[in-house]
Amino acid sequence: MLLQGNEACARAAVDAGCRFYAGYPITPSSEIAERMAELLPPRGGVAVQMEDEIASLGAVLGASLAGRKAMTATSGPGFSLMQEHVGYAASTEIPCVVVDVMRAGPSTGLPTSPAQGDVMQARWGTHGDHPIVALAPASVAEVYELTVRAFNLAERYRTPVVLLWDEVIGHVRERVMLPDPASLALVERARPSEAPGAWRPYAANGQAVPAMADFGSGHRWHVTGLAHDERGYPTQDPAVVARLQARLHAKLARDRADVVLWEGVALDDAEVVVVAFGVSARAARRAVGLARRRGARVGLFRPRTLWPFPDREIADLAGRARALVVAEMNLGQIVGEVERAAAGRTPVTGRFRADGQPLAPEDVLDALAGAGVRGLA
Repeated sequence: MLLQGNEACARAAVDAGCRFYAGYPITPSSEIAERMAELLPPRGGVAVQMEDEIASLGAVLGASLAGRKAMTATSGPGFSLMQEHVGYAASTEIPCVVVDVMRAGPSTGLPTSPAQGDVMQARWGTHGDHPIVALAPASVAEVYELTVRAFNLAERYRTPVVLLWDEVIGHVRERVMLPDPASLALVERARPSEAPGAWRPYAANGQAVPAMADFGSGHRWHVTGLAHDERGYPTQDPAVVARLQARLHAKLARDRADVVLWEGVALDDAEVVVVAFGVSARAARRAVGLARRRGARVGLFRPRTLWPFPDREIADLAGRARALVVAEMNLGQIVGEVERAAAGRTPVTGRFRADGQPLAPEDVLDALAGAGVRGLA
């Protein structure tokens, strides 16, 4: 079928079991809210327009605490308003999915133009050390795939998961073959096996991710954004706080292979590797193909997971390639992570664009030429 990226997200969310959506209209994400309002009620779900983005994510967290898979969608300005609740969800381990359809900024910026400027906001937008997952699809089909995966990761690891794409991916229409929803492998959060009186909501019992009871199920649960003990009550005990912080991060680090996704194109013999994600990777893929036809040994590394960052994979590439070229639609965000992971093993350069226009294959070819790749003129 011919499907728009934002529409694919809504379909995938419903197919993944999402039964609650709360949001506030904002370009270029509004089609997600519109489609959720159509799709959820016939399936017994609820879609509600809140008064603002702060309330939207707050409502999503409440629905998740009540046992529902829940999602919101926004763009950069709204994502800024949601950050306190993102941190609250990370600390209290409330599963949720947040879609950020990026547009050019800062502030109101260019509401109808694409950008990739929210990468660091997704990782560090809320204060304190906290775990988070951020996925970056590069096509309509991948929007569907990674939206389903976002819900699975949120449920498995009890964490907020951010989906990052831009106005182009959100609004482009592409032919896709959607799977039968009955064939999807879906993850449900672990529920407690203990009796209500014996259950401790943050006792991992040898696992990094504790079981989660639904509000109203009879299991008493104290939820607070303060540092808390296994019962959920506030604590200032340094040892207890340290254990909580260690466990929050360990649950993603332990299963890194399940969380960190990436794609490689023509990497086996590549002397120069382009690193690009989302819509920029589409231009990079085209540029790599053109360069290969001209005899250049170049490749593409495309992170599908931006956070946790695929630093081990970048480190491996840095040990084999004579240069890395980062292409992104901002003034340089992922490039800093690539430089950190490369750790001086190979030169890292960047091709950036932040004028509301997408990167073109010619931009990437120019960057490759600047990195010493010959025969591209």
